[in-house]
Amino acid sequence: MSEEYGNDFIVLCDEDGKEAEFEHLDTLEYEGDTYMAFIPAEMSLAPEAELVILKLEQDESGDDVLVSVDDDALLDTLFEQFSERIDESEFYEDGEETGEEDGEDL
Repeated sequence: MSEEYGNDFIVLCDEDGKEAEFEHLDTLEYEGDTYMAFIPAEMSLAPEAELVILKLEQDESGDDVLVSVDDDALLDTLFEQFSERIDESEFYEDGEETGEEDGEDL
């Protein structure tokens, strides 16, 4: 994923066919599986946005699909890992979240 052109947004459908737009924050490999973290697009500027974690799998035809993670212990572990990675990302180093601007302390 290239951040050269800005944030990545994706429209996901739930099992009822309802569509919602999400912002993709990060992807990580954990115990041989790929997981992706999203927040609802309308909350992308909110400081306390809900983190949605989905597992990347392949369906019968070999297409990539995102599925929910039902194991609460696994979700807790993934949440911790994504939270650390997101907190350390360049997104927060540009002064928006730290109160710093252009690398200078206020």
